[in-house]
Amino acid sequence: MGKKNLEPGQSGKESLSNNSKRWICILLVLAACLVVYSKFFTVGHNTPLPQPKPQSKFFAVGNNTSPTQSKPQSKLFTVGHNTPPQSKSQWRIDVPLLTPWLAPIVWDGTFDENILNEQFQGKNITIGLTVFAIKKYVVFLKLFLETAEKYFMVGYKVNYYVFTDKPADVPKISLQEGRKVITLVVQNYARWQDISMHRMEMISNFSHQYFFQEVDYLICMDVDMKFSDHLGVEILSSLFGTLHPGFYGAQPKTFSYENRPQSQAYIPRGKGDFYYAGGFFGGKVQQVYEMTKACHEAMLIDKSNNIEAVWHDESHLNKYLFLHKPTKVLSPEYLWDENLLGRPAFLRKLRYVAVPKNHAQIRNKRESSSYEGVVEGIF
Repeated sequence: MGKKNLEPGQSGKESLSNNSKRWICILLVLAACLVVYSKFFTVGHNTPLPQPKPQSKFFAVGNNTSPTQSKPQSKLFTVGHNTPPQSKSQWRIDVPLLTPWLAPIVWDGTFDENILNEQFQGKNITIGLTVFAIKKYVVFLKLFLETAEKYFMVGYKVNYYVFTDKPADVPKISLQEGRKVITLVVQNYARWQDISMHRMEMISNFSHQYFFQEVDYLICMDVDMKFSDHLGVEILSSLFGTLHPGFYGAQPKTFSYENRPQSQAYIPRGKGDFYYAGGFFGGKVQQVYEMTKACHEAMLIDKSNNIEAVWHDESHLNKYLFLHKPTKVLSPEYLWDENLLGRPAFLRKLRYVAVPKNHAQIRNKRESSSYEGVVEGIF
């Protein structure tokens, strides 16, 4: 049988047809991929876009920013093991949560107590608490210790270091296991301002004698207060300060810093981050020792120059924490006076509160064995 003759160019046409088919197949595959992609990875025209969730205020008041001016930026903390993270009870959008140097500000809703206890209970830590009950202030000690046993560092070993000139008046109270009261006898001073300023000296001096050997953290608090809610290991850090309730949300230019350049406590007007309370600070023993020693030395320099800072040891505390930023800041939940300041909505809890008192009676020079009129209805 003879071969079938091909016309010139016929082979080229078949080759071109085959190439076209291949390209058509490729295009069909690409089109199918686009359909699948659009179905599973994009939002259709009739599908509503997800709405953004409320976010937290990121930075606290500092320099020229107040809490009400802080813009919401991110949800930072959640609480609870079994609650969905979207629960509004778990996070705060109404208060500042971080300082400008990214130290946490502790509020209710920013920590999980169970998780923190799991972390700290395995470390077998002991917490030291210093309190000064000198002269008439010893009358506040019973309520302070009784409420501390109910709310302060429950489940942890605690040494209460009571600085007093009246050791016989230190009350005997029932203590939890692993907790004890240690009475440290010190002298009193004619002026309450001198008593206040000498606290820094006494804390630094007793650090080597007691605190370094006996405790891991040292917390320093005022005695004319009481505990009214949980106050635990969420406050522990290398160095912490507590926001003064009278200046919460205020601009730095209104803070009552020492404004005389001659004083070692001087902070220029408009500078500073926060105004910290002298009645509640602490941290690891080494850091507290360094701070109290520096404050005491600064007060000695001021004394040699015949100057006394406007708010005594509190002024020097603020200067130190301005230069040495604390690693944690406690919110006004941890120091409040409801009689003077009421109960704002942002305060979910009041953990450590002022006791009603007669300042004129308690700070006068005349001593009274009965302390009549000093305390107003706290017992």
